[in-house]
Amino acid sequence: MATKEECRSALEKLSDNLAQADGKVRTAAGFNRSLSCHITDLDLTFTGRLVDGRIEVADTVAGPPPEKAQIGLAMAGDDLVAMVGGELNFARAWGSGRVRLEAGFRDLMRLRSLL
Repeated sequence: MATKEECRSALEKLSDNLAQADGKVRTAAGFNRSLSCHITDLDLTFTGRLVDGRIEVADTVAGPPPEKAQIGLAMAGDDLVAMVGGELNFARAWGSGRVRLEAGFRDLMRLRSLL
């Protein structure tokens, strides 16, 4: 099972990857939305914002997200680490229910290039 530190590191690496992206991925990630990532097996949530192609983690709280974020993710810590490491395809994990993504329709359309 991935640790809290490994999950935070994976989010930082994902943020770096988004910041270095170009084309459609950079455009898709280049907006300002509240973000939460609930790590189900650790029962903790990273909260923050997706701002101009970077993930800014503001806090880590016990349990599910205290407030509904504009973009909400939920998954096991090992799945987060595997996705960021390129070992798990996000679309397949999402389609199989290993990853939950909640966002408004417009945000989903914009994020589709990231999936």
